[in-house]
Amino acid sequence: MNILDIIAKKRDGKVLSKEEIDFFVQGYTKGEVMDYQAAALIMAIYINGMTDDELLELTFSMAHSGEILDLAEFGEAVVDKHSTGGVGDKVSIVLLPMIASLGIPVAKMSGRGLGFTGRNRR
Repeated sequence: MNILDIIAKKRDGKVLSKEEIDFFVQGYTKGEVMDYQAAALIMAIYINGMTDDELLELTFSMAHSGEILDLAEFGEAVVDKHSTGGVGDKVSIVLLPMIASLGIPVAKMSGRGLGFTGRNRR
């Protein structure tokens, strides 16, 4: 399996398998799939769309591409307000205390794609 075949398959409007989606996500997160290759695949996806099954597999593959935290110690219902990034997130600062005031545990996490907003700056 290689990324060029996966790009061509999606370019031609075909459905990607779970294995192909995993290959892309794992390869990209490990630096084995180059940015320009990811951009080509994303363009093909933008033009041809994805099936519900492809979207589900992409979501799960991305979720499992990094460390998964077990928040079970906080109870059955834990809410995560995940930031999409950007400077000046005005939603989290209001929403999270409101949810916590209802007695619902809140986990506020930042993803690896947030760039400088998800890291300490010097």
